[in-house]
Amino acid sequence: MEIIAHHGRKMGAELLLPAAQAELAVVFCHGFNGSRRDFLPEAQLCVQCGCAALLFDFCGGSVHDESGFPTTSMTLATETEDLHAAVDEVLRVSGARRTVLFGGSQGGLVCALAAAERRDVCGMMLLYPAFCIPDDWRRRFPDADYPARETLWGMTLGRAYFADACARDLAPLAAFAGQVLLVHGTEDAVVPVGYSRRAAARYPHARLVELAGEGHGFSPAGEARVRDLLAAFLRQLRQNF
Repeated sequence: MEIIAHHGRKMGAELLLPAAQAELAVVFCHGFNGSRRDFLPEAQLCVQCGCAALLFDFCGGSVHDESGFPTTSMTLATETEDLHAAVDEVLRVSGARRTVLFGGSQGGLVCALAAAERRDVCGMMLLYPAFCIPDDWRRRFPDADYPARETLWGMTLGRAYFADACARDLAPLAAFAGQVLLVHGTEDAVVPVGYSRRAAARYPHARLVELAGEGHGFSPAGEARVRDLLAAFLRQLRQNF
């Protein structure tokens, strides 16, 4: 396990390298209350495709996170900082020239936030990205009366999380000029597929694959489809080098 230190925080990470020098590095971003191991099969596939792969845990992004950073201090901003640090580290260690961001749910939104701020990201693959987060919390707290703490799906969030989320304008994210592959289930009850449909229409180079009957988190068949799409996406990106 690697340790990536930044902003006074330390996050656990695992770097997987192919036998030959990699031109592309894929950085994986888990979802809300998830783990870096959630995308281990996809990371292993990247190595088989000749790419470096980095798995890491967002600081305070899960009750299982070992960084010591409290979940009540985690925000979209802190997770974006974590991702920037992860990208910097994988480029430094692997020698790759460009990165691909792969994220699920909240991790997908964080990928989009970071990609809009970088020039070394050539593509993103986003699974049911949670572009709904600002809308969801603005509906919940229309008067900006945020609680000091609130528990969601087994993880306690702090006031800073809600204030950050509600203040977000996601329109500038569409300025990202790289390739974007969105994969979303048609029966997603957490993040309606309409959010990915709108994102696909706004990004200049985007494709949306809708998986019929899949929800928020895919079945084994859906996960197999994701890996097929990932391999094809990486082949496409590598052809541009």
